[in-house]
Amino acid sequence: MTTGGTGRTLSFDELVASSERRLLRLGLMLTGGVHSAEDLVQTVYARAHRKWDRITSVDNPEAYLRTMVVNEFLSWRRLLKNRELPVAEPADVPSGEDISARQAQRDATWRLLAELPRQQRAVLVLRYYEDLPDDEIAALLGCAQATVRSNAARGLATLRTRLPAEEEH
Repeated sequence: MTTGGTGRTLSFDELVASSERRLLRLGLMLTGGVHSAEDLVQTVYARAHRKWDRITSVDNPEAYLRTMVVNEFLSWRRLLKNRELPVAEPADVPSGEDISARQAQRDATWRLLAELPRQQRAVLVLRYYEDLPDDEIAALLGCAQATVRSNAARGLATLRTRLPAEEEH
């Protein structure tokens, strides 16, 4: 594993520094909570540190870590006790926009995503947040592309049926 064209091998600390923000955002999209996302990514980094010799031989270590984050999320057996919602950063708010309406919409989105089964939520996050094609999602999740499409369709159908009820509240 080398950086760009330099031929230099990344250290574990350098990989953490370069991937932490992106993996935390992915963890946040999957779990819906800041602390849960931090726990998820920390668990992955602890496992990655133990496998560092193996990880140094892969072509794309950040993609390897992303796969570890998704797999760890899917394997969690405990219920996420902390259902906190992320707060919009000031940079995310266009001027002149009703901040409370935007936050209410985000809150509703998080609640809807949290109700989906983990596999469907993972597929939707990887497809629409990470912008991955179905074949990459299938490889990452270890399933067929048809399963990815099926999970995406079911997840979106569930969101569509629940969205009108959420908008009325």
